[in-house]
Amino acid sequence: MLKSEANPADVATIDSIITAAYDGISGPAGEKRDWDRERSLYMPGARLIPTAMQAGTGGVDLAPHILDIEGYIARVEPFFEKSGFYEKEIARRTEQFGQIAHVWSTYESCHQPDDPEPFMRGINSIQLFNDGKRWWIVSIYWQQENASAPIPEKYLPGG
Repeated sequence: MLKSEANPADVATIDSIITAAYDGISGPAGEKRDWDRERSLYMPGARLIPTAMQAGTGGVDLAPHILDIEGYIARVEPFFEKSGFYEKEIARRTEQFGQIAHVWSTYESCHQPDDPEPFMRGINSIQLFNDGKRWWIVSIYWQQENASAPIPEKYLPGG
């Protein structure tokens, strides 16, 4: 698939690229996401890595499930067709050295933007690169919160 030209406002800063990434996957059930916009945020070869339960372990063992952007789109489109999905960042910790940055981005996911409680929370570990013209997402690696892995206070608002 051809790489879309990024909106300069989406990739100018660490804040703008992370905001664009969350915006791009959020929307009501059945609404086609702007996948060209989402693709434009990722460096060629970028990886999206959800942790998922290993089959046959009774829901005990997590393992990374490594995807490229097209694999991610294929994975989430059936869910987005049936369910509203709104994900927003609720806290962030950023470290930067030169042209690379690492962001711990704590998120909440809801089915509707006005849901009183999220159905899921977790942390995205986002690696970014600035080529001198713009920021690129190199990888996003995430894990959902669960009973055995609650989000530590330092990754929550005010933490």
